[in-house]
Amino acid sequence: MRRGLIVSLAGIVLVALAMLAGTVAAGNSPELGLDLQGGASVVLRPKGDVDRGTLDQSIEIIRNRVDALGVAEPDISRQGENIIVQLPGVKDQQRALDIVGQTAELRFRPVLGSVPVSETEAPPTPGTTTTTLDPAAAATSTTLDPAAAATTTTTVAPAPAEPVPTTPREEDVADREVVLPLIEDGEVVQRYRLGPAELTGSAIRTASADFDTAANRWLVEFSTTGEGRKPFGDLTTKLQGQLLAVVLDGVVKSVATVTQPITDGEGQISGDFSQREAKDLALVLRFGALPVELEPETVQTVSASLGNDSLRAGITAGIVGLALVLLYMVLYYRALGVVVLLGLSVWAALMWSIVSYLGASRGLALSLAGAVGIIISVGVTVDSYVVYFERLKDEVRSGKTIRASVDRGFSRAFRTILAADTASFIGAGLLYWLTVGSVRGFAFFLGLSTILDVVVAWFFTRPLVILLGRNRLFTEARWLGVARGLAAEPRGATT
Repeated sequence: MRRGLIVSLAGIVLVALAMLAGTVAAGNSPELGLDLQGGASVVLRPKGDVDRGTLDQSIEIIRNRVDALGVAEPDISRQGENIIVQLPGVKDQQRALDIVGQTAELRFRPVLGSVPVSETEAPPTPGTTTTTLDPAAAATSTTLDPAAAATTTTTVAPAPAEPVPTTPREEDVADREVVLPLIEDGEVVQRYRLGPAELTGSAIRTASADFDTAANRWLVEFSTTGEGRKPFGDLTTKLQGQLLAVVLDGVVKSVATVTQPITDGEGQISGDFSQREAKDLALVLRFGALPVELEPETVQTVSASLGNDSLRAGITAGIVGLALVLLYMVLYYRALGVVVLLGLSVWAALMWSIVSYLGASRGLALSLAGAVGIIISVGVTVDSYVVYFERLKDEVRSGKTIRASVDRGFSRAFRTILAADTASFIGAGLLYWLTVGSVRGFAFFLGLSTILDVVVAWFFTRPLVILLGRNRLFTEARWLGVARGLAAEPRGATT
């Protein structure tokens, strides 16, 4: 049994140290939320009634915009029919809020020519295929397919002698000529000079990605609205044999060659698509068909200095409170108080490593509410030690030796610890499920801390206290002896 206790104790300590060392080596640390490092927050409310799918698509578009801003660990979530956007650490807060709140509009623009990729952008990908609009085999729908692009006679204007800049997002106006990029895998692979938008996504009713088994390729099938059927037919008739670009949020999503007019309201976009590319294009078309006008309901900005002040105040309060608790535990329980210090150290190493990993891999941000959840959980953890130590006292007072009490006392105390932690975890789980925002962060960190409390109690506290209870040096020491902490006679340890 002694060997098993040593293995358990050494195992949890090595795991904690290895996780902490790995975290430090990777340069990871907990990502801080809006209230701890400053930033901006906005609640966006759609005008009119929208369905959940449309709202989810809006969130995806906003997330893409935020990623383009370079904001680390943004929190974009849905609360009822509202969209909550939190941008911690953003420098130009007003610009970020303006871009986030813009209503996305899908536009169909004629391609006037290509523009070389600038030196600051990624070079074009060789062998890039174009997409073509030509009739489907059923003759009742029309298809966009890159294969046919090679047979068209579209004339692409030569690139200008001087570099032409990409049109900034704020200057991407529907009735102007623009220069916009085509982006693949995060890199600019081509830029196009585009004419004024002649049609918007409101002309598209629906779109879906399907696999054409006959041609062994992915394609996107779409249909126009009743009002959009004639304008779309007029546009494709006008641009027959020419290139048409699908643009969303200042980025070219697809470039197609119109092979035949689309006059029946049904069409296909086919080409060298992967499944993901086809689904992404269908998502773009659907979103363009269901544009959502969002207006800010509440806007909050937090300065970096205010966030730093909150962080320093929270850390100071936590350190002072923890130091006082540990001092009291050492004075009251003697050597067992040292066990509390060591146990909290193991718990803290595990917590720091897990939170840092989730921040780096899953975007978990530690907010002030989350920090409160961790601080409260420290009290829950200390309560577990008090339950165990007081149970040991009862065992010793009943006439048992310390050696006999430590094992028996833990088995009985652990049931109480487990019941208390289970109740705390259930409460945290319900809060996480039923709430959003900062309250949800509080619940997550409280629940995580509760799980770690059970792990540390079983794998660290139990074997360490049992081993100490069998060692005369610790049980009979004059000032820190376990016997003194349990109000027992020192000789009880050797019975």
